[in-house]
Amino acid sequence: MDMMQIVGIGFLATILILVIREQKPMFAFLLALFVGIAIFLGLIGKISDVIHVLEELADRSGIPPVYLKTMLKIIGIAYIAEFGAQIVRDAGLESIAAKIEFAGKMLILVMAVPVISVIVETVLNLLPA
Repeated sequence: MDMMQIVGIGFLATILILVIREQKPMFAFLLALFVGIAIFLGLIGKISDVIHVLEELADRSGIPPVYLKTMLKIIGIAYIAEFGAQIVRDAGLESIAAKIEFAGKMLILVMAVPVISVIVETVLNLLPA
């Protein structure tokens, strides 16, 4: 799915949602949810290509796979939290959207601790005693 298709689908969905929202707000929300999921699923192929390239680079550079997997999980958490928060915002529930974003940030922090500790250890080993 290229950018023009995504924008076209987005414009079409926006027009339909604006028309439907007056009569059936629940259907308008479901349409927004469906279109968001469809766009996300349309990008899965591109995401898998990026992951494949990153795995090859990590193999060539000698980076342990656990660090790459952790970084990919962190990126995934960020995207999923943002996507979920935007869907909840579309429903008009800003407070829940903010909590989803906060939970995503906390999970990212938890997952980043091992990577941060390795970086700190590496820097400490480089410093003279």
